[in-house]
Amino acid sequence: MATKELLHSTEDKMKKTIEAVTRELAEIRTGRASPGLVEGLHVDYYGTPTLLKQLASISVPAVNLIVIQPWDPSAIAEMEKAIMKSNIGITPSNDGKLIRLAIPPLSKERREELVKLVHRMAEEGRVSLRTIRRDSKEALEKLEKDKLIPEDDKFRGIDELQKLIDRYTVKVEELLKSKEKEVLDF
Repeated sequence: MATKELLHSTEDKMKKTIEAVTRELAEIRTGRASPGLVEGLHVDYYGTPTLLKQLASISVPAVNLIVIQPWDPSAIAEMEKAIMKSNIGITPSNDGKLIRLAIPPLSKERREELVKLVHRMAEEGRVSLRTIRRDSKEALEKLEKDKLIPEDDKFRGIDELQKLIDRYTVKVEELLKSKEKEVLDF
C-alpha cells in the first residue's frame, strides 16, 4: 500500500508541475490578445496584493486588444502601475473607466527571443519532473531498506515512476510545441 500512496503523491506533484508550466506559458505574449497575459498580475489594492482578475472584468474584443473594466474605478492607477511593472511590454491607456491594452505585432527577433524563453520554461518543467522522480525513487529505496516493502514492489514502483515521467514529459513537449507554433505563426 505504501508504494501506491507514494506513486499517487508523485503523480499529484507532476500534475502541479504541468499546471505551473501551462500557467507560465500562458503569460508569454504572442501578438495575439489573451486575458492570460494580465490575469495573474498582482495589483496593490489598498495595501493588499490582489490578482487583477479579482478586481476587474477582462475581455478581448479584438485580436490585438485587451479591455480591462475595473469594478472600482479608483483602482485604475494601481492597475496601470502593475501592468507597467510586469514584463509584458505593453503600455496601458485609460479613459477613467476602462484600461485598454493594444497588442503590437512582434518583430522576427522578438519572436525568436520568445521561442528561446518558451524552451527554457519547458526545460525547467522537465527538470522539475525529474527531481520529483528522483525524490520518489529515493523514497521507494528507503521503504525497501527499512523492510516496509519487498524488493519486487520497489522495482515495480520504479517501473511505474518511469511510466509517469514518460507520460508527463510528453505533456510538457506538447505544451512546448503548441506555444512555439503560436509564437511563430501569428
